Amino acid sequence: MDTTTEQRSHNAQDRRSRVRVVRVIDETDDAKSFVLEVTDARPSLFDYRPGQFLTFRVPNDRTGSVARCYSLASSPVCDRELKVTVKRTTSGYASNWLCDNLSVGDVIDVMAPAGTFTPRSLDEDLLLWAGGSGITPLLSILKTVLAAGSGHVALVYANRAAGSVIFADELHRLAAEHPDRVRVIGWLESEHGRPSTDDLARIVAAYPGRESFLCGPPGFMTTVREALSRFDVPRSHIHAEVFTSLSGDPFAEVNEVRQPGSEAEAVRVHIDHDGVTHTLDWPRERTLVDVLLAQGLDIPYSCREGRCGTCAFVVVEGEVEMDDNGVLDDEDIAEGYALACRARPRTAVVGARF
Repeated sequence: MDTTTEQRSHNAQDRRSRVRVVRVIDETDDAKSFVLEVTDARPSLFDYRPGQFLTFRVPNDRTGSVARCYSLASSPVCDRELKVTVKRTTSGYASNWLCDNLSVGDVIDVMAPAGTFTPRSLDEDLLLWAGGSGITPLLSILKTVLAAGSGHVALVYANRAAGSVIFADELHRLAAEHPDRVRVIGWLESEHGRPSTDDLARIVAAYPGRESFLCGPPGFMTTVREALSRFDVPRSHIHAEVFTSLSGDPFAEVNEVRQPGSEAEAVRVHIDHDGVTHTLDWPRERTLVDVLLAQGLDIPYSCREGRCGTCAFVVVEGEVEMDDNGVLDDEDIAEGYALACRARPRTAVVGARF
């Protein structure tokens, strides 16, 4: 039997774009910041919230390219240009390539800002926990709260030694300019060793009721979580940002491909997105994010590998299954959350809310 294929390229409100490097800042011996400007006519594509990230397409001789996510250190309310900060890692191909090769005037492919590591309100008091280069999204949050909100912020910033402190001067300036709203608590392992759960619990006790935002090495974030658990801080008040290397290509074109008989294998999905309900066919072999992108819906997505949580949605009818999940925990799943990039239908009808 002949096989026919219908393909429809995703081209509505494409989230891919290009940016140009306008400045390179040596932050420390092993970290650089890249100040970026948008090169196309869609600056609104780069409207972002504090704490979000960009996904970069980094050239690679073996695979053509690799995709990596880097947090924005800039603030959407007080910085005209975008800024990301990259710290070298021993085995990090992308971070080393960017630090060694990306120069002023270079143009590079990126995905639009994404991520859910952002405060619900700029008027609430926050407790920020940074380890090493994890300071990057937290600086964005701190600056935005100070510029556009009324919240008070305590920042705990752990580093190995004084020479590895990224944004030291800027943090000192912000603390001096807002002494009644900001407290920066520095921790150097070279002087005090690694912070223990007891050490961090004393800080938690000094700032009761605050929402916590965590970003840093796994060991540091585990210790922070242990300290928070001693005070029964609700899960809704703990937000963590974790990046892992991506193996796929989120920049790839998404096409709608149908094989003969695939309609019989499809289920009906009702999508509530931006106040509008869309009813679509969802082939059982395809992920929800691929189906929606192929239909031209501008849903939030970034890594398409279940590693960032950007495409999370709530299942309001029926059931879905996920073949992999790197960010949702058991409580998320119990509350009905799923990742569109990993979800496939289990029932004949599915309702989803973004």
